[in-house]
Amino acid sequence: MRPIRLDMAGFTVFRDETTVDFTDADYFALVGPTGSGKSTVLDAITFALYGQVPRWGGTRGIGNALSPSAAEARVRLVFESAGERYVATRVVRRDGRGNVKTAGAGLQLMPRGFDVTKLDTGMDLDDLGEVLAGTPAEMDGAVQEAVGLPYEQFTSCVLLPQGQFADFLHAKPATRQQILVNLLGLHVYEEVQTRATGRASTAEAKLAVVDQQLAGLSDASDEAVEAAEGVLTRMRELTAAVESAMPGLRAARHQESEAATARDALDAELRALGSVRTPAGSAEISGVTAAARASAEQAAEAVRTAEEREEKVRGELAAAGDAGSLKLMLDRHAELERLHGQEEWFAGELQVAEVEFKDAQAAAELAHGAHLGATQLLEQARLDYTEAQRLDKAAALRAHLTSGGPCPVCEQTVTSVPAMPAGSAVQAAEATGKAARAAAEVAESGWKQRDAVARKLEGNLERKRAQHDHHLSRLAEVRGVVAAFPGVPALERQLAELDLLQRKLDQAGTAVRTAREALRAAQRTAHAAEDRERAAWRAFDAVRDQVARFGPPPAERDDLSGAWTTLVEWAAGEHRTRETARSAAQAAVSAAHEATIHAFATVGALFTEAGVTSPARGDESDLIRSAAVAAERAEAAWKRLADRREQAYELNEQRMTLQLQGRVAKSLAGHLRANNFERWLLEEALDLLVDGASRILRELTGGQYELMHDKGEFYVIDHHDAGLRRGVRTLSGGETFQASLSLALALSEQLAGMSTTAASLESIVLDEGFGTLDAATLDVVAATLENLAARGDRMVGLVTHVPSLAERVPVRFEVHKDARSAHVERVGL
Repeated sequence: MRPIRLDMAGFTVFRDETTVDFTDADYFALVGPTGSGKSTVLDAITFALYGQVPRWGGTRGIGNALSPSAAEARVRLVFESAGERYVATRVVRRDGRGNVKTAGAGLQLMPRGFDVTKLDTGMDLDDLGEVLAGTPAEMDGAVQEAVGLPYEQFTSCVLLPQGQFADFLHAKPATRQQILVNLLGLHVYEEVQTRATGRASTAEAKLAVVDQQLAGLSDASDEAVEAAEGVLTRMRELTAAVESAMPGLRAARHQESEAATARDALDAELRALGSVRTPAGSAEISGVTAAARASAEQAAEAVRTAEEREEKVRGELAAAGDAGSLKLMLDRHAELERLHGQEEWFAGELQVAEVEFKDAQAAAELAHGAHLGATQLLEQARLDYTEAQRLDKAAALRAHLTSGGPCPVCEQTVTSVPAMPAGSAVQAAEATGKAARAAAEVAESGWKQRDAVARKLEGNLERKRAQHDHHLSRLAEVRGVVAAFPGVPALERQLAELDLLQRKLDQAGTAVRTAREALRAAQRTAHAAEDRERAAWRAFDAVRDQVARFGPPPAERDDLSGAWTTLVEWAAGEHRTRETARSAAQAAVSAAHEATIHAFATVGALFTEAGVTSPARGDESDLIRSAAVAAERAEAAWKRLADRREQAYELNEQRMTLQLQGRVAKSLAGHLRANNFERWLLEEALDLLVDGASRILRELTGGQYELMHDKGEFYVIDHHDAGLRRGVRTLSGGETFQASLSLALALSEQLAGMSTTAASLESIVLDEGFGTLDAATLDVVAATLENLAARGDRMVGLVTHVPSLAERVPVRFEVHKDARSAHVERVGL
């Protein structure tokens, strides 16, 4: 795993958004004062991948990820592993109750050639590539598959945190052995042993199932297959024999069918000839029809007589005149009498209206004169008031003053208005004017009311005159019309004669309707008799048509009874002739039936000889189908036995294979269960690890120390003290650091070759203080790290606050912290 870019926001001391760009940083150092946040950068890398940090104490310390007073922390890591580029993202949030939980986690495979600087544009997660994991649970397996290391191996081989640098060196043998098992992935052999045991059990279970299946196939022997094949041969022979016998059976049945058809034809002819019988009442039908026709002709003659009588009376009525005109003349005589009686009343109404109008018109003129006199008095009062004002201006002015208002003469404020002097001409003139105004208003109102009454009566007079004139005009008009009419007695006599003729016409019409109804009834009776006669002839024709193929004699259409007699006698003679032929046809049917029974018995014997039940029905298709079904069943039974025999062969082969697999799996599980193989692998791995660490330790100590192990314990050989072997716990702080660094470097170098997993150790970062080393040792450590970085196969990083060591690193990430947040600045290449 090789980090490319790290983005943080709200993560522990990095409250503000911070980006660390590791591009081309093959050898770098995180430098800065103690507590500035150097180790937090490594924590962010580990957290982005695994969701936990060693110094937090596992996943329960997730609350440490949030900056103080921050509600959300975001970490995103772009890294390369085994030639592929990935981006891991984790988001942590604090809810309203103060609980901190992972709000989002994801791992994506980025497209090849993706420019990581595009992340500065705020790209959405969906734009970063193929999603490999979208939840914290999916992240665990996806990250381990991408990096090739679980969390424990990652923090022991890639990022070596503070305080745990010497854990592997000082660990007890059992603990160190378990660490190597985890680092080298030797637990895979435990899985192999478990799977081998499972496969052995599975093989035994499958073997039991196969044995049970073989027991159920005990009947599928070679002898049984041969017997079934013999049955199949016999059934096929039966099918061929039945098909060969079918033409004879078919000919016998055809001959029987023809004989039966001839017999049935004679039976049908006998039934048809026997059904020819004279219907009851056929002799009376012709007489009833003739009587009905005579009655209809008599009714038609009565109708003609009644119609002639009606036409005669109608002519007399037309010659007598129009009753409507006579009644109109009588109405005009009556109107003339009425108009003569109304003439005096209209004249009286007109005289009354003229008198009322004249009286009202005189009253209106008197009221108008009174109104004019009052108007003149009012005008005189106004003149008198004006003259009084002129004579007494001061008194007139008082009428316009108000207390507290300005005086229009002196413009001073009026404190009080003086009272009007008694006997003032203005006051007397004012009272006279009010009285004159009231009298004028009363006179005007009276004049208007009387004028309205006069106008209304004038309209009434005009309406009365118009009514009187209309009455006189209508009276003259009616008198002129009536002058040309006969008198009232003559008109009344003419109307009486017309009424008598009208009654005669009504009686003649009733007689015509009665005669017509009688004619219709007679015609219905005649039509019904004719219908019955036609129906009788149709019945005769239908019976004759049924026997027409036998050549019946012709029928006379005017004598129904005679026609029936002739037809019945002819049918009886034909019936006697066919009865003799029918007896001979029945004998032929019986002989053909016996031949059919014999042919069917012959086919049934074929089924009996073959051991198959003959079908109950003797149809040709049933016989052939039964033989074919027997052959198909025999073939199915033979194929079923043959298939079961083949299945038994295959199961025997499976049984041998399962026995072999079970023995191999049981043997492998037994070998791995003894732990000898894993113990040997651990010893070999420890030997290689100690050899590599000794080589590095000799370089770091100038040849003074070598590393060795004995029964799981680590020791150093001090060549400056005559090769004295010392326990690693006796080393000083600086010496312990050198030995631990040697182991860490050796472990990082050799783990990829020894591990069973696809670990990608493309970087190593040391988070350990270098201040305990002297200048010479520090120079050796720096040279060792430089040589490791110079190989170019991995990224080398370290966390230090030693200036002399930091200056030798080409790329430095300076970490500093202010009151709000920590910041990272890249210095160097």
